[in-house]
Amino acid sequence: MEKITTPLPGLFVLAPRVFEDSRGYFFEAYNERNFAELDITLRFVQDNQSSSSYGVIRGLHYQLEPHAQTKLVRVLQGTILDVALDIRRGSPTYGQHFAIELSADNKKQLLIPRGFAHGFSVLSETAIVLYKCDAFYHKESDAGIRYNDPALGIDWKIPEDKVVVSDKDKVLPDFLTCRNTFQY
Repeated sequence: MEKITTPLPGLFVLAPRVFEDSRGYFFEAYNERNFAELDITLRFVQDNQSSSSYGVIRGLHYQLEPHAQTKLVRVLQGTILDVALDIRRGSPTYGQHFAIELSADNKKQLLIPRGFAHGFSVLSETAIVLYKCDAFYHKESDAGIRYNDPALGIDWKIPEDKVVVSDKDKVLPDFLTCRNTFQY
């Protein structure tokens, strides 16, 4: 497993070592010992999986402290644009986002630490996304930021007339007015 740094402190792309032959491929998506060798020591307690069609944007979501979650995101089918937004006050990259295409083909994963809002858009006909969490879902701590807040300047790579967003996500607050308990 290769740990690739991003411009946002604490946010990493993980690229597994893939073994391919005429039968297909094999790789370890998660191995606690190998992650520890990369200085990633997390105890994952919950796996979430979603299926979405082209144009769906989910996010930007996070949970407030003390129920914040670190997420390890990967794609089982299709392609997404995965976005992590630094919402840690005092961070040198506060308010900045990182976006990467994750796909079943490239097998990359994004490790999103606590203090980041997370979202993705579906770029393929369909996509199945799996993410591991190091804390359980806690409804009262559920928070988010509107995906199309102009202050963020996120290009979701979906034409506006093709965007599909849940009613819940449409009414999320802007970045400057969101609930936020995170410090760098």
